Amino acid sequence: MADDSFHPDSEWLRRRAAESLFDQFANLCDGVLVVDGEARIVWMNERYPRKLGIADPAAAIGKPVESVIPNSLMREVVSGGRPIMLDIMEFGDEAFVVMRLPLHDDDGKVVGAVGMVLFDDARQLAPVVSRYQRLRADLADARKKLAEARRTKYTFANFVGTTPACMALKQEARRAARTASPVLILGETGTGKELLAQAIHAGSPRADGPFVAVNIAAVPDTLLEAEFFGVAPGAYTGADRQGRDGKFKLADGGTLFLDEIGDMSPALQAKLLRALQEREIEPVGSNRLTPVDVRVIAATSRDLVADVANGRFRADLYYRLNVVTLAIPPLRERFGDLPLLCEFLAEDICRRLGLAPRNVGAAVVERLRRHDWPGNVRELSNVLERALMMSEGDGLAVADLDRILPPARAAAAAPGGQPTLGQALAEAERNAIRAALQSCGGNKAQAAKFLGISRASLYEKIAALGIC
Repeated sequence: MADDSFHPDSEWLRRRAAESLFDQFANLCDGVLVVDGEARIVWMNERYPRKLGIADPAAAIGKPVESVIPNSLMREVVSGGRPIMLDIMEFGDEAFVVMRLPLHDDDGKVVGAVGMVLFDDARQLAPVVSRYQRLRADLADARKKLAEARRTKYTFANFVGTTPACMALKQEARRAARTASPVLILGETGTGKELLAQAIHAGSPRADGPFVAVNIAAVPDTLLEAEFFGVAPGAYTGADRQGRDGKFKLADGGTLFLDEIGDMSPALQAKLLRALQEREIEPVGSNRLTPVDVRVIAATSRDLVADVANGRFRADLYYRLNVVTLAIPPLRERFGDLPLLCEFLAEDICRRLGLAPRNVGAAVVERLRRHDWPGNVRELSNVLERALMMSEGDGLAVADLDRILPPARAAAAAPGGQPTLGQALAEAERNAIRAALQSCGGNKAQAAKFLGISRASLYEKIAALGIC
């Protein structure tokens, strides 16, 4: 327990410090002024009257401060009880940098105020003001760059394809962009799920808001909750005392893209469902709910229906996300877009790498068509980039691709003129589709159902197999 005998000495020391500080300011400052509770001048140091051009300082004592110093704000300090820490006061042709502080009695009542002239030339503040303005400019620039980084880079024009299935997909995506409903994008890796998500955001009423992406598969389960909902100040030992905003908060007013949603743990699925339903989040270590306005677009390469059936993915979250579903066909089912994709990607790669434009001829496209493309458009872009960097001619050659793609998949026919397995399968598909269309009277929706494939896949196969 503290010794009570310490308090009288501490109070004396506090008063002595206040007196000493006032005496030092009175000696150092170019002007010091004290007013009473009615804002009447009580005292001025010797230099202040000379600086103000007052011939008879004694005559100013007892007068309202405004009658002596017209632009003084001392009455405002007395009446409001709030200090004015830094201000510029004009007096005639001069401008003084001043500070004004209220004076209180032992009961805390305002009984007067003291004003001090810190500088007799406002230009002495120029270095401080300049640094402040520079810091503000740097902060504004950082915020601008951060906002630009959270804007989308892609629109529907970047989703290249003119086959019926691709056109139908983009039409559905444009309709989805006009709504605020959640979107679930299905597709194999490398098909362009994030590109389509960015295009939906760019075409939506939220286009001016942020687009924040989270790859769930790339974040450890133990960190995902903090990544999503943020961290309250002091939630963890050694953590930032100011806390940290999560992706939901960063995406407020915009779109949150959850890539590989199928890899989310069941525990976090429940918290995500609540955030989507209630439109509010609770940061880690906090007991306060924060409202958020976020449009969610989720994507996965997994079979979520099967995951729901085996209990790996919550059915209620699946139905919450599955308001609008967009299925991106793999590259092997949209070979009709291959020439256009090659042209678009080759032009972008050459521009990015500073290479001269290269032509991608029909023979090269045919060579590419014989590959399975498990990595889809992403793999195609990688193969084209490697081939373009090694190519020495005006255009890509088949030989450039043979150094990259597996040789076994380049053969057009088996020895003796026999068709390859791929050719035989393609012919079998062609015959099956023709038979289905004929039996369904040309109705493609019924034919797709009969074949057990989606209508989009049927359109792709019709274009790729050259079925009229």
